[in-house]
Amino acid sequence: MLFLIILLIIICIALALFVLIQNPKGGGLATGGSGSNMFGVQRTGDVLEKGTWVLLALVVVITLSITTIAKSGGSSATGVGSKIQEQLDKTPTPSPIGGGVAAPAPANTPPATADTTKK
Repeated sequence: MLFLIILLIIICIALALFVLIQNPKGGGLATGGSGSNMFGVQRTGDVLEKGTWVLLALVVVITLSITTIAKSGGSSATGVGSKIQEQLDKTPTPSPIGGGVAAPAPANTPPATADTTKK
């Protein structure tokens, strides 16, 4: 699984470089709604664009495979996950209100009564 994560990082860096190397086609927000030929002959043969689509497909496939391996309990992920879970089980849970351990309630105190006198 570590190999797939490293491979995914390398592919993401290559994808970013492929996108940055490409020449702007004049599309997107810069066109202002003009009727430009977006699907011309020059665009279909662009090697960088095809490489971008291939790298994008690889990112999707590798990401889904990493997710599948992690959910099914891969060998390295299970060992690390169980160690972390053991540590979490050992630590005491803090009080939800206040900053530390919950204080015990006083043993023999009568309930407080409301002051009903008018001044």
